[in-house]
Amino acid sequence: MGGFTLALAGFVLLHVGVAATGARVALVRGIGEGAYRALFSLASAALLFWLVSAFGAMRADPFDPLNEALWLPPDWTRWPAGALSFLGIILAVAGLLTPGPTLAGFEKRSLALAEPAHGVLRISRHPFLWGVALWGAGHLLANGERFAIMLFGALTFMAIYGARSIDRKARARDPERWAEFEAVTSNVPFMAVTQGRNRLVFGEMWLKLLAGLIVAVIIALAHKNLFGAAVISTSF
Repeated sequence: MGGFTLALAGFVLLHVGVAATGARVALVRGIGEGAYRALFSLASAALLFWLVSAFGAMRADPFDPLNEALWLPPDWTRWPAGALSFLGIILAVAGLLTPGPTLAGFEKRSLALAEPAHGVLRISRHPFLWGVALWGAGHLLANGERFAIMLFGALTFMAIYGARSIDRKARARDPERWAEFEAVTSNVPFMAVTQGRNRLVFGEMWLKLLAGLIVAVIIALAHKNLFGAAVISTSF
């Protein structure tokens, strides 16, 4: 088993097998919330560094079996793939810039606000995770290599599963306030808006969406230099 596979398995296990299960409760009870978050952050950073390093080594080896294609995406998939990835980055960045009850470190203070469901939280109470899921789904459409299916499939699964896990933990931590927040938001993007439980207020979110758009454009322009595949054609 190669380093990339081990690093990816460790990253998924940490975020799904520890953070989203009773193991987290046991660890917090034993060492405290602050120590748990510090150790979790360090472990996440270490595993991410290993994952990125192992990914680079794997991609540089033309004989690595993970570079073999399991399927060849047809040309038409590049358009929905690009749209999903682009929207995913915008939503993820806007989510990171919008403190809320589902963002680590802001759980209690955000629920105490008069209107905790603000900005992009009106779209989804998990904008960052759904941004990652959309980005991952877009890359699954555009890439058929073994490593791509493993990496982007795992990240998409982690994001969707993580959103449900955060809801479950928040519901147990503060049932009354969470119920009020949950009543005016939705996990699935735009569901609360279409159901009439919330509304879009662009004045609250346009600046963060603009920041996400700028990041998405920069990544698209630098994609070939960073990852070896161009996503924006400069030839007409």
